[in-house]
Amino acid sequence: MNILVVEFTLHSDKAEAFAQAIVHNAQCSVADEPGCLQFDVCRDPADPARFLLYEVYVDDAAVQAHLDSVHFQTMSRETQAWVAAKTVQHWKRVAP
Repeated sequence: MNILVVEFTLHSDKAEAFAQAIVHNAQCSVADEPGCLQFDVCRDPADPARFLLYEVYVDDAAVQAHLDSVHFQTMSRETQAWVAAKTVQHWKRVAP
């Protein structure tokens, strides 16, 4: 299994719009991508401009399919200017 952990810090005036966009992206990912098993969107209660994504994919091809998807490409393009900082970590699940 491939795990992506993505952290975003948004410009504060764009945090609510980003929340809607990223939730829509997560819903489409789980519904439309057979290789996407989980897509959690988390928000920092102490700083509503910070988001953490936890995504689970069956393999490298599923990650690439997600990155190539229309819903991801659209969300990424629409929200790019709203992002103050972003980090992406790639992990391999070893258990369970």
